[in-house]
Amino acid sequence: MTRRERVIAALNHKETDITPWYMEYTALERERLEGALGEDFDKDWQYHLHVYQYWGWPDNSKTGDKDLFRDAFGVVWNRGGADKDIGVIDSFMIGDIEEHDYVFPPVDAERLRKDLQSFLNRKEDKFTVVGIGFSVFERAWSLCGMENVFMAMLAAPDALKKLFADIRAYNERVMDIMLEFDFDAFYFGDDWGAQQGLMMGAGHWREYIKVVMAALYAKAKAAGRYVFQHSCGDCGEIFQDLVDIGLDCYQTFQPEIYDIVEVKRVFGDKLTFWGGVSTQRLLAAASPDEVKKKSLEILNIMKKGGGYIFAPTHTVAHDVPPENIVALYEVMK
Repeated sequence: MTRRERVIAALNHKETDITPWYMEYTALERERLEGALGEDFDKDWQYHLHVYQYWGWPDNSKTGDKDLFRDAFGVVWNRGGADKDIGVIDSFMIGDIEEHDYVFPPVDAERLRKDLQSFLNRKEDKFTVVGIGFSVFERAWSLCGMENVFMAMLAAPDALKKLFADIRAYNERVMDIMLEFDFDAFYFGDDWGAQQGLMMGAGHWREYIKVVMAALYAKAKAAGRYVFQHSCGDCGEIFQDLVDIGLDCYQTFQPEIYDIVEVKRVFGDKLTFWGGVSTQRLLAAASPDEVKKKSLEILNIMKKGGGYIFAPTHTVAHDVPPENIVALYEVMK
């Protein structure tokens, strides 16, 4: 089987000769790994996924400061600390959700098409995933602040729904361009979970976010694509909602949050799970032998009946020792 065929089989809940697997790293972690293992350390590691996310192209040439990156939405991200991949927001675009004149920018269609073609030219036999980072809830709070979004759920529901509708319309314009290309799955990155439950609670998620995700999922499904959803944290209380609106694969699947045996029992024939190997605890703190033992245990639980992409729970951060990445790869290999 090709790598793409293995992932498709997993999504169709069929076991394969090799469980599909994937790893990705923050910029600081890749620097660390390249320093310890060599620049091309993972050249032949046979990742099964090929992933592209649209973030709005943060660019420090627009600010004149090497640490400040302005994206297509006008938001300035400060990457001067340890988080060089995303950063923290230096300034918001919307001060008052009820009274503002913010207008979403046009999509740079030419640049997006060029990016996607370059990305797809490098796909080899991998399963291709194309998507939008900071897709809905995260796009809202990146424009006006997380506290303001939470307060608006109670104090300004109509204004917040209008903002979410505008975000949906923008994303649909991006999707129209992306869906001109031949790829396998559409990916939405949008963190909803905390370590225990949803940040906004299931009721508010259903009122404000579910309707937008349902529309975006339906658009991807109508174009014949699988649907992948990233959310950090505990989203277990809405797994059935996600199944109901058409989700195929959930990432990130954190064993410090979920009872993976029980989740596999209840949802293993409904959702494919991507993750399972803890970046928060196991990879960051265990010995290489412990990494091998625990990751193999997780693999043997999750691979039964398909529906699993073997991977760290998230992009591997700079606190993970190189020897633990090598240990995980040896299990994958």
